[in-house]
Amino acid sequence: MDSATKDRLAERFRAYLDRPPVAARASAGLDGDAPDAAPDAPPEAPDLFSLLAEVAALKNEVKLESRQVKTALDEFRALFETLQSATTRLDQEQQRRREQERGARLRERKEFLLELLELRDRLQAGHASAAGYRPKGLFGRRRAREFAAAMAEGLAMNLRRLDETLARRGVRPLPALGKAFDPHRMHAAELDFDPALPIGQVIAERRPGFLLEGELLRTAEVVVNRRESAAPGHGVELGEATESHDPVIQTSTESSS
Repeated sequence: MDSATKDRLAERFRAYLDRPPVAARASAGLDGDAPDAAPDAPPEAPDLFSLLAEVAALKNEVKLESRQVKTALDEFRALFETLQSATTRLDQEQQRRREQERGARLRERKEFLLELLELRDRLQAGHASAAGYRPKGLFGRRRAREFAAAMAEGLAMNLRRLDETLARRGVRPLPALGKAFDPHRMHAAELDFDPALPIGQVIAERRPGFLLEGELLRTAEVVVNRRESAAPGHGVELGEATESHDPVIQTSTESSS
C-alpha cells in the first residue's frame, strides 16, 4: 500500500471520527434502521378524503362570507335609500318654506302698496278739489285763487313722486277708460247711457285700478255704458239695475258679489 492511499484512508477515518454518533452509525450501517430523510425533502401528499374535507370546509367558509357580504350590502342599500328619502323630504320642506316665505313677502308687499294707493287716492282727491276750487265773493278772491293753484301744484308734484315710487316697485295703472268692461279686473260702480259709445264700454273711472308686475293688485271702479231702455234720466245705480236682463249688468253684479 503506497503512501497516497494511506493518506486517503487516514483522512476518511478522521472525518468519520468527527461526525455525531447517530450520523456515524447511520453512515456506517451500524443501525438497523434506514437513514433519516433529508430535512428539505417535500412533505407527503394528503389523501383524497382529507383533500375533499378541506375543500368542503373552504366552500362553507366562502358561502358564509358571501352571506355576510350580501347582508352588509343590503344594509348599506337600505341606509342609502333612507338617506335619499330624508334628503328628498328635506328639499321638499325647504321648497315649501321658501314658497311660504315668498307668499308672506308678497302679501306684505301688496298690503303696503294698497296703503300707498289709498294715500294716492286721497292726494288725487285733494288735488282735484284744489284744482276745481272757485272762491266766492270779490274780497280775497285773487289770493284764494293763488293759494288753491299753489296747493294743486304741490299735490300734483306729490302725486307724480308717488307714481314714480310705485312704478319702481312694479305697480302700473290699469287701463280702463274707453276699454270694454272686464268683470275680472273692473267693478261696475255705476251705469250710464251715452248713445255715441258702444254698449259695455267704460265711460268714466270712479277709482283707478292697478297692476303689480302684470297681475291684478286693485280692481278699478268704473262707470259702464249700457242700453238706453235701462237708463232713464241721467244714470242708473248698480243696485237699481240688477233687475234688468242686460248681460253687462248681470256680469258686473256677479263679479262684484
